Amino acid sequence: MAEEKKRAETLRDRSLRGDVARQYGAVAVGGVIGALLRELLEVAVPPVHGFPLATLLINWSGSFVLAWFYTVTIWRFKVPQWMRAGIGTGIIGAYTTFSTFVVETNALLMHGQNATALLYVVLSLVGGFLIALLGSHLGGERREIG
Repeated sequence: MAEEKKRAETLRDRSLRGDVARQYGAVAVGGVIGALLRELLEVAVPPVHGFPLATLLINWSGSFVLAWFYTVTIWRFKVPQWMRAGIGTGIIGAYTTFSTFVVETNALLMHGQNATALLYVVLSLVGGFLIALLGSHLGGERREIG
């Protein structure tokens, strides 16, 4: 009896280690994909009169996709945790960029483009939030009222 219990614990431990390894691998692969997608968009969309349009589009699209993906995988389609981590943390996490947003905002301020910096911050934060709400809604989010 004790031997069977020990064997079951060993199998469970191995399974957990395999799940963790699979999840880390998915995040690593997703991170490469997300970083390459971001680089492609940054090269394809140059700044417009100093306004960092590429980063804004990257963060908006990432907000939408992340909200949609997490919502749809909760309410409509169940996916394994390693896949959620690979797509959410890996791809979208590497694709979106808060640090670039901060650096670009600081650069706009340093060059005296205060109005552009303010517009960039408002569009990024408010727009990103609204786009994430849209993604959640389209993903089938159900909210309780009251």
